[in-house]
Amino acid sequence: MPFFFFDSTMILLIPALILAIWAQIKVKSTYKKYQKISSSRGLSGAEAAKQILHQSGIYDVEVKAVSGNLSDHYDPRSKQVCLSEANYRGSSLAALAIAAHEVGHAIQHHTGYAALQLRHSILPVTNIASWAAFPLFFLGFILHTSFLINLGIIFFGAVVAFHFVTLPVEFNASSRALKQLESQGLLMSQEVSGARKMLSAAALTYVAAATMALLQLIRLILISRD
Repeated sequence: MPFFFFDSTMILLIPALILAIWAQIKVKSTYKKYQKISSSRGLSGAEAAKQILHQSGIYDVEVKAVSGNLSDHYDPRSKQVCLSEANYRGSSLAALAIAAHEVGHAIQHHTGYAALQLRHSILPVTNIASWAAFPLFFLGFILHTSFLINLGIIFFGAVVAFHFVTLPVEFNASSRALKQLESQGLLMSQEVSGARKMLSAAALTYVAAATMALLQLIRLILISRD
């Protein structure tokens, strides 16, 4: 995310930067910890994902392995739960927690979860806005054109809105994941707490991103008034 202007308003971003750094450290250390702890049932992330899908009455979603570290995601267009190799084949608490979380998104898609539908609907606009917001603002600042400055702020406001719509989507997916892991006996009750810590650490990265976006928006508004 470009900052362009180094002035007194930069101080607004310091808390978000600290939170973002801490969130990254937290998620990596938590993943490393629970990746080393195998689940008592010994199911792999792929097996757990398929079981949760089928128990939820979903048979048209594929579970596949993808390259990369923590590259796990759900693709609603192709209806695929994509798990990194370590989480696809691994049977650790981290693997099952992450697999169940991505299946949580598939369940949201299947049931028409409103926040997920909203996020999908505004994604194309957000992609354009995220690309155009700073150039418009910067050009308006250089040319002293309030219209371009305000347009850049509005565009970035759309990006902020996307970040905040993402929060309930992610929290809800984690909630569904923990419920499924416990209710289907994929994890023992004492293991669920480890999965919860893993998902809570991951959720913190989304909170950090939303906080950074909001403070950056406030900063742009303050700069525009100078």
